[in-house]
Amino acid sequence: MENAKVLTALRFYASGSYQFDVGANSYIGVSQPSVSRSIEEVTLALNRPEIFNQWVRFPNNFEELNAIRLRYSRIGSFNTMNSLESLDASTVHMWLFFRQKLMTQSPVYPEHLYVNRKGYHSINVQLIADSNLKIINVCARYPGSTNDAFIWMNSNVQTLLQNLHGAGHNNYFLLGDSGYPLRSWLLTPLEQEPLPNTPEHRYNMAHKSTRSVIERVNGLLKMRFRCCLKHRVLHYVACKIINACVVLHNLCIEHGVPEPEEEDLDPVDLNLGVGNINIENEFGRINIELAQGRAARRTLIDQHFRR
Repeated sequence: MENAKVLTALRFYASGSYQFDVGANSYIGVSQPSVSRSIEEVTLALNRPEIFNQWVRFPNNFEELNAIRLRYSRIGSFNTMNSLESLDASTVHMWLFFRQKLMTQSPVYPEHLYVNRKGYHSINVQLIADSNLKIINVCARYPGSTNDAFIWMNSNVQTLLQNLHGAGHNNYFLLGDSGYPLRSWLLTPLEQEPLPNTPEHRYNMAHKSTRSVIERVNGLLKMRFRCCLKHRVLHYVACKIINACVVLHNLCIEHGVPEPEEEDLDPVDLNLGVGNINIENEFGRINIELAQGRAARRTLIDQHFRR
C-alpha cells in the first residue's frame, strides 16, 4: 500500500494531473480521495527536516563553498572570478480556493496578494543552484505579488553572505538578475547595455553565460515535474509540493537520472523589483551597501575583463 501511495504521488508530480490515477488506470486504479491523501502524505514526508535538509542544503563551511566556487569558475568567461551560485525567482501557478478539504492550515496572506503582475495566482519561488544543476536553497513561501528583492532580503542566505563579507571573506558572492539589489556579495548586470568589445560588455556577457545555469535548472525542474508548470494548478499544500519537487530534482541529479526531452516552456516569470535604479534612499541618504556593491563590481570589471 505504501508503494502505491508513493507511485501515485510521483505520478502527480510528473504530470500535474489529479485524474491519471483514478479508477480506470490499469496500473494504479484508486479513488480520488486516495489520490489526494497519497499526494499529501508523500509531500509532507519529503518536507520532513531529516529528509529535506539532507537533499537541499547550502554550503556550511569553506571547503564546501570553495568546491562550488571552483566548479562555477569553469563556466564561461567567469573562469578568473569567484562566482558562487546563480540566484533567480520563478513563479509556480497555484489554485486558491482556501476551502479545500485537505488544506492543512489557513493562508497567511489575503488572496489578492497571490495575484502576480501577469494576473494569475502564483507563489514566487526563489532558487539557488550550483553548477551541477543541484538546487542548494529554495524559498517557496511568498505569494506571487511579492518582489524578488523582498524575498532575498528576508533570506537566511542573504544574512550568511553579508556576514561572510563583514568578516573580510570578500571572495564569495552570488549572481542575480537586475530584479535583485546590487551588493558586494550579490552581483547583478550593468543596468544599461554597454558598447560591444568593452570590459563592461564582456562582464555582462560572462554574467549572462554563468547565470544560464539557473535558467536551465528552472526549465529542467518544470519538465521533470509538470505540476510546477503555470498551465497546472496546485490545489493544496502548494509550497510543500514545490519543496518536494526540489528534493526529487536533487535526487535525480545525484543519481544521474537522464533529463527529459526538451520542450518549449514559457520564459521564467520574473517579478522585477526596484533593482539598482537609485543609489539614494527615500531620505536622500547614500545607500552604503549599494555603493559598496557598485564599487565591488567595478573592481571586478577592471581586474578581470580588460584585455
